[in-house]
Amino acid sequence: MRGAFITIEGIEGVGKSTNLVFVERLLKASGKDVLLTREPGGTPLGEQIRDWVLSAERGSLSAQVETLLMFAARAHHLAEVIRPALDAGRWIVCDRFTDATAAYQGGGRGADPALIDGLIAAVQRDLEPDLTLLLDAPLDVSFARITARVPDHFEKEDTQFFERVRGAYLELARAQPRRIRVIDAAQPLEAVQDSIRTEVQAFAREFAR
Repeated sequence: MRGAFITIEGIEGVGKSTNLVFVERLLKASGKDVLLTREPGGTPLGEQIRDWVLSAERGSLSAQVETLLMFAARAHHLAEVIRPALDAGRWIVCDRFTDATAAYQGGGRGADPALIDGLIAAVQRDLEPDLTLLLDAPLDVSFARITARVPDHFEKEDTQFFERVRGAYLELARAQPRRIRVIDAAQPLEAVQDSIRTEVQAFAREFAR
């Protein structure tokens, strides 16, 4: 049986890294064979693209170039890691996927939606996540949580950029409520993880049918 494909999305400071590991532990506790991965990244090539794109020193790129780089990394990730793992029955938990491109390059940078849609059709074909957990918090909450770390290229963007990114994420969630489940990440961690547990367990029951 094909494995399940779960992605975790959200802007900076919403707790993706912490809760990615939480979801992995939840699934492993229920007996699932879990692969944790990320985008951009997940392969040596993808990690090189990630390092270059996120470098705060590398200068500006156009929205089109950023989008193409994300999909180049994604195409390799799908071919080398994601599709083989799903075919082998493994459950994948991925830190960001195409929703991030739609939110950051589309919403934030203003990349042409037709370009993104065309790349989705060419690169992903019929594959999309089975469940997406969108960790959402107001910008003042998320920004307060990242003040102590060295900002990468995206974290140096202004408030308006992240308002557009967050808005794009929430628009995706409204358009695809069955797949994308919004988690209030402004809550205390215990409450956030209670919400995540409820969503993941409900999904696992449904997926097994």
